[in-house]
Amino acid sequence: MINFRYHVVSLTAVFLALAIGLVVGTAALNGPVADSLKNQISALNKDNSNKRDQINQYREELNRSQDFATEIAPSYLNNELAGRKILVVVLPNTSEFADGVIAMLKVAGATVTAKVTVQDKFFDPANTYELLDLAGQSSQPTIQMEGLPLNSDGVETASAQLALGLLQRAGTVQASPDDVAALLTAYTKQGYIAVDDKAAGGAEGAVFISGEPPTDKDAAKKNQSALMMVSQFATKPLVVAGVGVGDGNVISAVRGDPTLVKEISTVDNASTVQGQVATAMVTSERMVQNKVGQYGLGGSSLVPKAAS
Repeated sequence: MINFRYHVVSLTAVFLALAIGLVVGTAALNGPVADSLKNQISALNKDNSNKRDQINQYREELNRSQDFATEIAPSYLNNELAGRKILVVVLPNTSEFADGVIAMLKVAGATVTAKVTVQDKFFDPANTYELLDLAGQSSQPTIQMEGLPLNSDGVETASAQLALGLLQRAGTVQASPDDVAALLTAYTKQGYIAVDDKAAGGAEGAVFISGEPPTDKDAAKKNQSALMMVSQFATKPLVVAGVGVGDGNVISAVRGDPTLVKEISTVDNASTVQGQVATAMVTSERMVQNKVGQYGLGGSSLVPKAAS
């Protein structure tokens, strides 16, 4: 008959066997197996250290290449935009490299007539009728509603009105400084745009700076509206510079439109110093040579060919 003593003896034997196994296993691991594991760990640590050194070297090379582009820019751009008046329009999600693009335009000798930063509110589908009302209320003696698109698209009408006030016109009648100031103030007070203190009209051409496209539920409509705004400024030489990644980004949309791709130049790596230098070169090509091209990582080349 199996009694309590039998259970005690059986359990004791089991635990004794486990203890012996652990001792034997530990002794074995302390031998060749442990040495092998230590060697593998040591090799992995060295490999990781080498990879970190390589990453640091690549980062340093990238930083130096950016420094090289900055240092060579003045002689490379060579005042190619001297005397040219350029409007800069900054689309949402772009502020981190907009100033770099503007700096290179100035290195090339351009005069930036205004920096207009478009707020996300401008492209919100819920505000289209409010934009239409604002456009009507913002009409000025030298910036009339006549000739503007007459439909229910607030972005199209408001964009055309801003272009009318900020860009030079083919005729002799130009928007007066007071009317331009009043127009910009109206849109600024309503939170649709932000402008610098010295914003003025009379630009000969424009550079739009675009960033990553929106990703919210209204992203598709906002992307379409951004492209609509860009197209309203194409009455004068126009360049769109920014990043060419993300579904629905403006640069890809311009390149995919059979009409706009023949009217608007693009640079898809303007978040880098090299791309910012290229933007100034492309702006010169667009304004001085009246040529259109698509440049950057996904363009026909990184920069325009040197003029003969």
